[in-house]
Amino acid sequence: MNTKDDIRKLIKRQKTSLSNIDKKFQSDLVFNKLFQLREWNNAYRILAYYSLPDELQTIDFLDSTSNKELFIPRINGNTLDITYYNKNNLKMGAFNIWESNSRDTISVTELDMIIVPGVAFDRNKNRLGRGKGFYDRLLANTNAIKIGVCYDFQLLNMIPTVPHDIKMDIIITPSFLIF
Repeated sequence: MNTKDDIRKLIKRQKTSLSNIDKKFQSDLVFNKLFQLREWNNAYRILAYYSLPDELQTIDFLDSTSNKELFIPRINGNTLDITYYNKNNLKMGAFNIWESNSRDTISVTELDMIIVPGVAFDRNKNRLGRGKGFYDRLLANTNAIKIGVCYDFQLLNMIPTVPHDIKMDIIITPSFLIF
């Protein structure tokens, strides 16, 4: 079995082969699948993430979604604040991640759905993050539907886990939908 660090290095190498056109096409496939889900139709308050260049792209999704309240995380020490998304009110934050400049936050318990990034996921709905634990701490305190989104090569048969790792409810890739 590969270690978490081995998997992170492998996925990082694979991400470099994606062109911007590939990223956009595959991201559109993932979000079109999301829009077909009953869980999406039933959710109103949704936490997404403002994608880094190497992540499944969310910027078009964030800017085109209507009839939903969208939020993005902001790093605050060892935790994530949940802030309203407004494309005209962003600033560069920790780890070079765009985040909301708003002071207004809500509790994770008020969310209906969380769209979760990850370095890798597995077919048992486990998630491997970047190693800082921000999302595991956040997801431990919510009953919101947790949806992991990623490229196909980020979906592995198995990843190593520890007891505090939080499973997803659904994983969506361009080719797979795992409930």
